[in-house]
Amino acid sequence: MKWQIQEAKARFSEMVERTLREGPQTVTRHGKPVAVLVRADQYQRLRAGGRTFKALLASAPLDGVEIRRSREKARIIRL
Repeated sequence: MKWQIQEAKARFSEMVERTLREGPQTVTRHGKPVAVLVRADQYQRLRAGGRTFKALLASAPLDGVEIRRSREKARIIRL
């Protein structure tokens, strides 16, 4: 089920109960998905196999790939 943010805040307990019964619940802002509520055990399973982005890059097969870095100075952006 999709919940608008205001509705999710007002009916959070019901949203949790539906997550337990029906599965993940999506929260939307202006009609676009911004968050998903999942069971804690599901979240732990998803996180257990996860690696950091750095570890993922370090394990990438890069044989034959040439990586070059530009020696130009970075441009300065003034805010």
